[in-house]
Amino acid sequence: MSDDYEIRRFMAVAKGEAGYPDAESWVKAVAFGFHDPTRTLEHVAKSLETYSVDQRIFTGAYQTRQVAPGSLPAEVPVATFGTLRKTLNIGFGRLLKTQLVTAVTVRTSHRRRGLLRRMMSEDLAMAKDDGVAMAALTASEGSIYGRFGYGVASFERTVKVDTTARFRLNHQAVGAVDIADPRVLLDLAPEVFERVHRLTPGSIGRQEWYRQLASGTLGRDGKEDPAVKVALHYGPGNTVDGYVSYKFLGWDTEPYTVEVVDLVAATNHAYLELWQFLAAIDLVERVTWAEAPVDDPLAWALADPRCIESADGRDMLWLRILDIQKALEARRYPVDGRLVLAVHDPLGLTTGTYALEVRAGEAAVVRLDAEEPADLTLDVSALSSIYLGAVCPVTLAAAGRIREHKQGAALQARGMFAVERATHCLTHF
Repeated sequence: MSDDYEIRRFMAVAKGEAGYPDAESWVKAVAFGFHDPTRTLEHVAKSLETYSVDQRIFTGAYQTRQVAPGSLPAEVPVATFGTLRKTLNIGFGRLLKTQLVTAVTVRTSHRRRGLLRRMMSEDLAMAKDDGVAMAALTASEGSIYGRFGYGVASFERTVKVDTTARFRLNHQAVGAVDIADPRVLLDLAPEVFERVHRLTPGSIGRQEWYRQLASGTLGRDGKEDPAVKVALHYGPGNTVDGYVSYKFLGWDTEPYTVEVVDLVAATNHAYLELWQFLAAIDLVERVTWAEAPVDDPLAWALADPRCIESADGRDMLWLRILDIQKALEARRYPVDGRLVLAVHDPLGLTTGTYALEVRAGEAAVVRLDAEEPADLTLDVSALSSIYLGAVCPVTLAAAGRIREHKQGAALQARGMFAVERATHCLTHF
């Protein structure tokens, strides 16, 4: 990166706090980078209030030379990069502190100057030095982040569910669902999600904004969303163990459709019974959900699984291991065994040969002399992909992403890296 730019890092702050003008300019630059309409001052203030609660760190690249007459002022960053820290469920109820990367933009007129590489490389190195073993992001483009060592680790899909007379679940309800004031989710949503978070491999801890989105308090446009409705699922002991936040898309939409805003269920019963509720809404013929799991129990519970029209299946969570010993030893493994992994890293953070030895489900990882023969050779992005069990090492070997030096090693890795239930991430960031 040339001397024409400098990198600045600062904490997100709420309105009235020191440094707010810099934070305001940074948020506006992010909105521009993602082609959002120009945000009102009120929208920016509400966003920054939630970011402050999340303790986000903003990084920006700023021009040091005189800007062209009439162009955006030097106070507006030409590239942005945001981070926050949450936990990642890595299987069997274990949570790993993770560096979440978000709001990555580079202004069109300032690309190919090394701005993203510098911000990403420095941030990942600092996170590793701070003891963080994993980084994660959700990508708007699929071709950018592999060169930094990220690999796809979970998937999601958009579903359109026919809720006419065809919809019949082979399930006898054991709980109850009832309508609630949407604002109850300001308190309830984090509590229910925390149960789901501890049950679901691939789950990321949620940021402040989600409870406001689910309750209709703060929509994606920065305004309250009065169309949002909420139903709660009551399980044993009349406790809330699930909810769905949804809205009707209007009488001009054909077929008449309800859109799921957020669906969070801490039990299998709650999940199916919330779907039974959605399918029973009067005058509605279709329910859509943009964040449905790929391996969805709903399809297997339906008498006619073709009620579900699935489209737009896509990658969701991308992971990037920063410390192989810490990350692999943090996991629990369903199958014992020993694998020697030769890992390449484009940023040099994890390059080396490692022996992963699992006994009674617990791992010990030792860095070996580079001359010791490996069972598998792979990039850190591939190791990050198989870490949560959603991506098959045998498939990556077939694609040339993993080289197998010992016959059956990729299959052995598939068994060792399996998790107890389907990997799914409900949290975008």
